[in-house]
Amino acid sequence: MVVANVRILVVDDEPSIFNAVKAYLEREGYTVYTAADGPAALKTARAFKPDLIVLDMMLPGMDGLEVLQQLRRESDVYVLMLTARSEETDKIVGLSMGADDYMTKPFSPRELVARIKAVLRRGRDSSRRDVSLAFRRLRIDPDARHVWKDDNLVDLTTIEFDLLYALARHRGRVLSREQLIEQVWGSDYYGDERIVDVHLGHLRKKVEDDPATPSLIATVRGAGYRFEDEAL
Repeated sequence: MVVANVRILVVDDEPSIFNAVKAYLEREGYTVYTAADGPAALKTARAFKPDLIVLDMMLPGMDGLEVLQQLRRESDVYVLMLTARSEETDKIVGLSMGADDYMTKPFSPRELVARIKAVLRRGRDSSRRDVSLAFRRLRIDPDARHVWKDDNLVDLTTIEFDLLYALARHRGRVLSREQLIEQVWGSDYYGDERIVDVHLGHLRKKVEDDPATPSLIATVRGAGYRFEDEAL
């Protein structure tokens, strides 16, 4: 696989970590940039437009969540967050703010590289989708990656769009977390399956009239999720 043109930004204030990660990624052929604090991360991201950012949560100057929040105002760049903390709330907050994946320190650099490859592969796969879908409430254009609800354009992240498209393509069919992960994150995803629940919760806030009582994306207890908008 040729990855020479893929740019990755590694943001961490521990030199031993970003040096090890940088070495592994460069060995795989990626172009790697580094930053040691929040402001430098934003400056580097804006200057070099990386394809993916490995972002530590605990940073001087501006923490990783603040950096992520600012990044999401400006781009859909893939973000994999790192933290020394393992509390469930930290993971949920990071994912709900738009992180694509999450790893807890200490971690294996080889596993990190595998997850990065899976995220980047997902991006390439999603570009092949070319079937537009139309329903009573929603219209989905995969070429432009646009979604309209009642003729109003809905602003979705990359993962939110991919989840919606995966469900809508299988309207009326229940898709499990495992099936959604395979279609959106890829079959070699290593992380927590509950990442699906977090991103779907975020998606519902944008497409449902009342996210607490969803009518477009139903939860089938113990089985998964089902898209229920009426086809045109």
